[in-house]
Formats: sequence, C-alpha cells, structure tokens
Amino acid sequence: MHLFFAKKGNKLLNILLSVIFFARFGQILTSLLFKSDQPNTLAFFHQTFTPFYYAAPACFYLYITGFLQDRKSLKKIEWLHFAPALLAIIHVIPWHFSTIPDWDMIGNQLAENGYYSLKVKSGLFPPYFHYLFRPMLVFGYLCLTWIAVLRLKNNTQQIIEGEGRKWIIFFLRIATFFQLFSLVPIILRSLHIPYVNASFIVLNCLALLIILLYALHKPYIFYGYLLVAVDWTKKPSIKKIETDQRETNATPFPLSEEDSKRTLTTVKKINLLDAQLSDYALAMKEIMEVEQLYLLHDFQIIDLAAKLNIPIHHCSFVINKHIGKNFRDWINSYRVDHFLKQYPLKSDKITIEAIASEAGFKSLATFYNAFKKETGLMPTTYFTQELSR
Repeated sequence: MHLFFAKKGNKLLNILLSVIFFARFGQILTSLLFKSDQPNTLAFFHQTFTPFYYAAPACFYLYITGFLQDRKSLKKIEWLHFAPALLAIIHVIPWHFSTIPDWDMIGNQLAENGYYSLKVKSGLFPPYFHYLFRPMLVFGYLCLTWIAVLRLKNNTQQIIEGEGRKWIIFFLRIATFFQLFSLVPIILRSLHIPYVNASFIVLNCLALLIILLYALHKPYIFYGYLLVAVDWTKKPSIKKIETDQRETNATPFPLSEEDSKRTLTTVKKINLLDAQLSDYALAMKEIMEVEQLYLLHDFQIIDLAAKLNIPIHHCSFVINKHIGKNFRDWINSYRVDHFLKQYPLKSDKITIEAIASEAGFKSLATFYNAFKKETGLMPTTYFTQELSR
C-alpha cells in the first residue's frame, strides 16, 4: 500500500510493482485458508485477489521493461496486457445465472495439489480458465520478459547500470526460480510421488520476505525513502557543523565562498546515513561514467538530481561532502579525463579547442583553468612532458 500510493519516483513502476506484491500476498493469504473450514472467508479472499493473479504477469513484464527503459507511462496498446485481469473480474462476479462454486471442494483441491490444479468451477468460466490459462499466462510473460531483457542487454542507452541493474536481475531471477518451482507439484503428481503442499506455502513466504529485505537494504531503488529510519527533523549540533565544515574545507579541492555557504546550509538541514551517502555517491559516479553526461555543455546539478531522482540539495551535499569537490570541479574532472583520452587520437585532425568542446567545455578559458587544476600543468606543457617520458 505504501508503494502503491507513493508520490516520489516513477509512479508507474511503483504501481506495477505493488500489484505484483498484492498478488503474492493474496496467494499466501488464501493458502493459509485452504483447510480453515471457513469456506466463506476463502471465497471472499480468493475472488478478491483473483484479478490480481491475472494482472501480475503483465505487471511483471511491464515493470521490468519499464525499469530498464526508464518509462513513465504506458502506451495505449499496452493496456491490452490487462485484458486477462478484466476477464478475471468478469469471472469472479457472482452472476445470478451461474453455478455457485463448491468452496469446500475448491479448498481441498488447492490444499492437496497446489494452485495450478483447480479443476472445479470457481466462477463464470470453465475450470480450465484457472488450471490451464493462468499458468500459460504466467510462463508466457516470464518468457517475454527474459526475451526483452536479453534484447536490451547490449544496448547501453537502455540498460540501467549499477544497483538498478542488480535489482532487476535479482528480481527476475528469483521470480523465475519460484515460478519454475511451482511446476514441481504438477511434475510430482504426474509421477505419483507424494509431496507436502505446506512446504510450497513456506517457500512462497520466503520469496516475498527476501524481496522485502532487499527493498529495506536498497530503498532508493523504488522511490528513495521506503522504510528508511532517518530523522529528517533532527538538527546537528553547532560543534558537528563546524567539524563537518573543517573536514569539507580540508579536501584537496577547496570550495569557493559561495559553495562553502551552500554546504554549511545543507549540513544544517541534512542528516543522511553513511550508507545512503555511499550509495548516492556510487550512483552518481556510475551514471556519469555510463551515460557520459559531462559531455553536455549545459549539464547542471539539477539535471543530475532529476536523473537520479533525488533532491538537488542531497546531490550537492554528497558531491561536496563525500566526493570532496564542488559540482563544477567534479564535472570538469570527467571532461579533462575525456580530453586526455581523445587528444592523442584527434590532435592531428582537429584543434585543442574542438577537442575540448567535444569533451563538454563551453569555452577555451574554462578548459585551461580546469586542465591546470586537474593536472597542475597547461596542456602543451603536459603533453610535452608525456612525450619526453
């Protein structure tokens, strides 16, 4: 519910992922009611969550592909993915002309043989709507998701690197494992080998628990602040502010007076955990190295914050406090490094100014200042010394 109504981050992905969690929760809850001798309760929860069961495979596919492509909305044609969920809603509506399901028998069948074994009518459509159509839906979308991921694998413009990519691979693998594992009861039943269905309920619980623990450990993957115990209202002491300011100014790249004031103000307002500082810094470095945003002449800190979906003052704080540079020096360090790699390849074809412009510098004066700050030398002197070595 928290994720479904979250206003931060990508709302589309938050909603898609929450539907997947709703479906998994519903499956676990109804599993606990199979032999509860409360057919009315089982009927209510099973019918309530059935549309989620049929929507979850499509949500899984759209979530993975949407995460990889950083999409914020669905195309009109993609709403057709939810046609099975609409059919499921029609299926569970208690039509006056349809047969009333035998929930005692339904509970016994599900308890004995698992979710993909229901061969009695549970709604408007015939039994195969559940025991045949649903597994086809689940494994069909699982295959489509893997195909989509493998197609995007070599496309660096569409694959999210770093923690985001780790999360997607983790989520895809664990979902694949447990969906394939759900076939075990069908295989064992066909081989007439007895098994205990309760063990599969336990494994489903463990799967959800593992994903939630991952969410707690890497909260920014969703929208930045999911269940993170941070007291945003707590103000650091004056002594701590002065200590932090001295540490910041002691870096090998001292801040300007304007940056120092901004940093001091930020320190007063921000109280990030060390783990968050490290994670934010890692995410910033990865997005700069992968997407080479520093090559854009007008790239600003607001653009970086938007890319990472974190507040601008957090962005500034992490760069100043954790990385040890102000934003402009940090960006220029990437540009100088890019220039150093390109100059030996292009110096006989285009001018220094052109190479510097390609590296992201707007003017030659800015380039010379940044180059000297990074290397301690002017470009001509630097490359003369390099040739003489």
